[in-house]
Amino acid sequence: MSAPPVAMPDAVAIGCGYLRAALLARGTTAPVGTRVPDPRPIRFVRIERLPGVQLTVVHDRPRLDVHCWGADEADAAALAAECRAILGAARGTFGATVLARPRTGGPGWLPDPVSGQARYAFTWDITLRGTPL
Repeated sequence: MSAPPVAMPDAVAIGCGYLRAALLARGTTAPVGTRVPDPRPIRFVRIERLPGVQLTVVHDRPRLDVHCWGADEADAAALAAECRAILGAARGTFGATVLARPRTGGPGWLPDPVSGQARYAFTWDITLRGTPL
């Protein structure tokens, strides 16, 4: 008998939801999403998935790219540092998903090529458990 197929959770939705809730709880004002908002706010965070590895049949290790825009270089750096600390400390259950073994890389200075707006970016690797279908 073969094992049932396993569906992995949406890492980007989990990352956005977790970070959005954590920033709000800290009183930090910065929209978190998957696209650059229109109109473009001064401060915001965009998360997208990069290729990652599937560790086992039931464990995924996605890498998320986190971009933090700010009013100036210092503001973008501060927002990136706060987001990186929050995501690096993520443990336990968020919704139906268990967050485990997070690791962050970066941050790096990455001014927006279109607007020139100040931006920092870092990566967040997280281990997620899938659900049998």
